[in-house]
Amino acid sequence: MYEVTVEATFSSGHYLRDYHGKCENPHGHNYRVLVTLVGKELDSSGLLLDFKELKRLLRPIVEYLDHNMINELEPFTVLNPSAENLARYFFDQTNTRLLELTRGRVRVAQSTVFETDSSAATYRE
Repeated sequence: MYEVTVEATFSSGHYLRDYHGKCENPHGHNYRVLVTLVGKELDSSGLLLDFKELKRLLRPIVEYLDHNMINELEPFTVLNPSAENLARYFFDQTNTRLLELTRGRVRVAQSTVFETDSSAATYRE
């Protein structure tokens, strides 16, 4: 099995609903996202997926969230914008784009969202 990972960053605000503590108040983070892809077969160039192509796939997802209040964006108007839910969001959004691009040859193995340098949440299936 082959794996490739890329990193993306963005800055956004959010607050947690149904939470009692500092994070119930609006605040911001400089997020760091790691998305890891997996697949059994390489393409004709010997790549699972070109890093440049994966970054291109991530760009609209990152730009949607960047410099916005995440709570005001779908699906986070209802879904709590926790690091865990953001990790799932990146996983699902990237997988959808990959399915169209690679016809299932490559899929997301995991997505990790760092809210700080020392705090992260990961989603995998």
